[in-house]
Amino acid sequence: MILVFIILAYLIGSIPTAVWLGKHFYNVDVREFGSGNAGATNTFRVLGKKAGIPVLIIDILKGSLAVALAYFSSLTIHNNDFINLQLGLGVSALLGHIFPVFAGFRGGKGVATILGIVICILPLASVLSLIVFLIVLFSSKIVSLSSMLAGIAFPIILIVGLSNTNPILTGFSITVAVLLVITHRKNIVRLLNKQESKVQLFAVKAK
Repeated sequence: MILVFIILAYLIGSIPTAVWLGKHFYNVDVREFGSGNAGATNTFRVLGKKAGIPVLIIDILKGSLAVALAYFSSLTIHNNDFINLQLGLGVSALLGHIFPVFAGFRGGKGVATILGIVICILPLASVLSLIVFLIVLFSSKIVSLSSMLAGIAFPIILIVGLSNTNPILTGFSITVAVLLVITHRKNIVRLLNKQESKVQLFAVKAK
């Protein structure tokens, strides 16, 4: 039964929101433009807010829904086995988002899906990491840098700030940070070359 949940979580994560929305409503495959990723950030960049906002929301919900599958198991809520199942489901959904079976295994970087996962399992740590993301975003206007630093801050906040002693949660938080860095390796190159694009926050269109 657990294996069925893991597979279902992967399939949920594999829903290529950006690809399907872009092709259906705009006749555009977002992977062929911008950063080449099928995620919310690139959707905002290529198709704008009208497409980016629903992609962001759905990608977050994919992670949360996958984790919520644990409540249909026979495990007792809040014990270690239940938490471990939530983590397994979350990782499976994340892999689905990055390597979606419904889109030729070419997906996004998983930032929004990770948020949906951790906010269900570790809400306080995720909120604090989100604050780090917003601080860096408002100061740098670079989404990739904000995502990576928030991801790196996540295990630090959990281990140091919240004094977590669960080795599984610790390993998960470190894995999240490493995955975010790996999936942003092209962005790192552009950051080092000072070529990474910036977002215009609260931009007002000229009349």
